[in-house]
Amino acid sequence: MRNYILSVLVEDESGVLSRISGLFARRGFNIKSLAVGSAEKIGLSRITMVLSGDPHTMDQLTKQLYKLINVLKVEDLSTFTCVECEIMLIKVRLQKEFRQEVLDISRTFHAKIVDLASESLILEVTGNTQKMVAIETLLSKFGIIQIARTGKIALVRDSGFDI
Repeated sequence: MRNYILSVLVEDESGVLSRISGLFARRGFNIKSLAVGSAEKIGLSRITMVLSGDPHTMDQLTKQLYKLINVLKVEDLSTFTCVECEIMLIKVRLQKEFRQEVLDISRTFHAKIVDLASESLILEVTGNTQKMVAIETLLSKFGIIQIARTGKIALVRDSGFDI
């Protein structure tokens, strides 16, 4: 089993996401990551999903997706060189004696401070999954209060270079 990134272009209609997630649920698939947003044209949305499976099963799921109303295009992005990104908001305890260390970690990861209080701060971190795990691990010793993460989004690199 390996991870697949599926990009599904759909008409922006109510119930589309429900039908797609229902398709995966009926087949016992767990969606590891899910992100939905407006696409390049008005009236279209792009759904990016990360899930595990074997090539045969993924091929079958792709065929089933195309049978759904409002699905226009399905791409397996895991076969291409892609730009991948997630966003994480992480609220961390901010004790006076560790303030500088927390700020140093945030600078190292190019995290943006979006809220600062006397007892905590909220960082906005963008990047790949490994970056999210790394900063979360480093900040955990200070006390993580809350985390909110988007799903992975991805686009194929036309240059073909993995930067």
